[in-house]
Amino acid sequence: MRTVEFSTTTTLSAATEEVFEHLADPHNHVGLSPLVVEVRDVRRGPAAVCFTAVERFTLGPLHHDNVIEVTLHLEESAMTGDVVSPGGVRVAYGYRFASVPGGTQVTDHYRLSAPFGLLRFAVGQAKKVQAARGQELARRFKAKRSPHA
Repeated sequence: MRTVEFSTTTTLSAATEEVFEHLADPHNHVGLSPLVVEVRDVRRGPAAVCFTAVERFTLGPLHHDNVIEVTLHLEESAMTGDVVSPGGVRVAYGYRFASVPGGTQVTDHYRLSAPFGLLRFAVGQAKKVQAARGQELARRFKAKRSPHA
């Protein structure tokens, strides 16, 4: 299996603690990724949160629900996650948080491994999710601060 790594950075108009708490709540992941349509079976421990997520892949009128197991490891200035997906796709991702004037800079890093036949598709989907997640986080925190939201 090949492994591919990539990152993006987003600056949010919110305190680091607020961003961390938002991402540490699995229920906030619904819609954060355009694929995640459901979160269930949330299990919280002192340094990790585990949950089951349903990713929905759509092609025209057809859709496939991909059930994945996610573990979020909660650290002081970072959060890392492990995803086990059917088909041999494995994703290790992480968020690094840094306070900047007016908010928080979030670096979203992926390390994805997949069998040869799935690698291109999995990387393409992961990059789309990563870009959408940054945009959605920015939208969510902007909406919290807008008096007309």
